[in-house]
Amino acid sequence: MSDWDSWIGRSEVRHDTLEPARSQALTIALGFGSGNEDHLPSLHHWLYFWDVRPPAGLGADGHPARGDFLPPIPLPRRMWAGGRLRFLAPLKLGTPVHKTSTILSISQKSGRSGELCFVTVGHQLFGADGLAIEEEQDLVYRPAASATVSVSGDDSEAAHDWDTGILPDPVLLFRYSALTMNGHRIHYDAPYAASVEHYPGLVVQGPLQATLLLTEAERRRGLAATTFAFRGKAPAIEGRPLHLRGKQADARAEVWAQQAGQTTMTAEVGWEVCS
Repeated sequence: MSDWDSWIGRSEVRHDTLEPARSQALTIALGFGSGNEDHLPSLHHWLYFWDVRPPAGLGADGHPARGDFLPPIPLPRRMWAGGRLRFLAPLKLGTPVHKTSTILSISQKSGRSGELCFVTVGHQLFGADGLAIEEEQDLVYRPAASATVSVSGDDSEAAHDWDTGILPDPVLLFRYSALTMNGHRIHYDAPYAASVEHYPGLVVQGPLQATLLLTEAERRRGLAATTFAFRGKAPAIEGRPLHLRGKQADARAEVWAQQAGQTTMTAEVGWEVCS
């Protein structure tokens, strides 16, 4: 694989307006209320700054073709592996915002499935009062799968203070993909997910799992978080019960998602004052 050092430091700026209808639609779609908030709920910024491409600008998997902002990594499968966020100031719906994105690092590793490439992108989101959200996003590029991806396990069931069950279905996955302008076909195209990427069903979006986990933790605490860090561990599949679990400890909470005995995502929520 090529040396990607020349891509590190590359930046782009996007502008948008926090259209209330988009955020409110997600709140309603998730069953979390009537969507009458004045300010942007946590992680709803992922619904904005769409990267809309013409058909010729898309890859076979539905993602934007590589080589514009993100490097043209030749490995075929791309996933959002995790991230870290600090929520510094509230953002009022209906107001203009802009986001600066910078490639922070690119590293190559070897795993059980072969060669891997990790790309970390830093995002800074600004509102009328200045910097509101700082984020680091981890992307992983993988080789093509040669067999059906395993989606069951025997992870131990850790002690937890809450356990909320949901049943992600194709409608929820389609609506989330539409609201985020995410064209990755594994989330809505079942034949593609099965025959090309070898999943046993449609894959629940990592950002959707993260949003469910953080929203439930905030609901239990009754307070918006100031920090959030999450990591995808295994794919979650539609049509199978997904458990959102958490354990509170002072100003922090450990949260995770489990499906069929396998932990699909782990995360840590913080309520400390960011400085």
